[in-house]
Amino acid sequence: MRRAILAAPVRLASVLAAMMLFVPAAMAQDKGTLDPKPLPPLAHPNDPGLAARELFARKLRPAALPPRPVGFYAKGCMAGGTSIPINGPTWQVMRLSRNRAWALPATVRLIERLADKAREQAGWNGILIGDMSQPRGGPMLTGHASHQVGLDADIWLTPMPNRLLSRNEREEMSAVMMVRSDRLDIEPSAWTPTHWKVIRAAALEPEVDRIFVNAAIKKALCREAKGDRSWLHKVRPMYGHDYHFHIRLRCPAGIDGCESQAEPPPGEGCGASDFAYWFSDAVLHPKPPLKPPPPRHQLTLSELPAECRAVLNAPDRKPD
Repeated sequence: MRRAILAAPVRLASVLAAMMLFVPAAMAQDKGTLDPKPLPPLAHPNDPGLAARELFARKLRPAALPPRPVGFYAKGCMAGGTSIPINGPTWQVMRLSRNRAWALPATVRLIERLADKAREQAGWNGILIGDMSQPRGGPMLTGHASHQVGLDADIWLTPMPNRLLSRNEREEMSAVMMVRSDRLDIEPSAWTPTHWKVIRAAALEPEVDRIFVNAAIKKALCREAKGDRSWLHKVRPMYGHDYHFHIRLRCPAGIDGCESQAEPPPGEGCGASDFAYWFSDAVLHPKPPLKPPPPRHQLTLSELPAECRAVLNAPDRKPD
């Protein structure tokens, strides 16, 4: 079922459209805080009914274990994570208060390569990096259902400025909306010919399995992409990606216990039938359900892969 939800098939159109009205999301424009408060100790940390997100959110350092993704993107955890430096020659990390700039080493290396390519191929100063994963992955208190195994990263569609952003700017600055108010195309005052080059650079990375964008952005990519267009099949429409694009890596070869998605459908995904669902009235103008749906189920530790308990209980890895 989780694969089907993440692929957003047409048969779930009405259900998903209604759900998105009530599911909180740590969007690229959501503000952080300059004064993050530590979470209070849990009264009953061993309660089997406790949501796993409460446990993983309280781990501020990665597990002292070899790097390894465990489980599925939306039902797993991460051993041996590493953080990307908050400043690089071609990148800056945003929303530092969230402590979500962690990932597997391969993901960090890929983001660093992409940052350089954004400068070389698109003329950007660099990229602004949004949420990756928590120090040990796992479910998050707010926002994403995925980003749990260290193989997901959000990249703002706002180019990095030619100066170092202040802490205040990193917490409060908004990403730029890339979708037109009618939701049918990109916002021409924000979108530039350089944007598709940055997304193409990410999609051409062999380790990348999916890139999620708003359907209007995919429509613009289909219209504007030049030369080799084979990478377009990796770029898939998804709710909530108006301000950023989401990179998802495939499971590393030879790693047992990491669960990949099925391959994307063949073809560019640029036909009228590919956009019919996303530009339907039910998606663009969803009607509120007659009564609110029940709260989203929160995964418990026992529902995650068994190895996640060892990841959670492992000692902290010492800072480098």
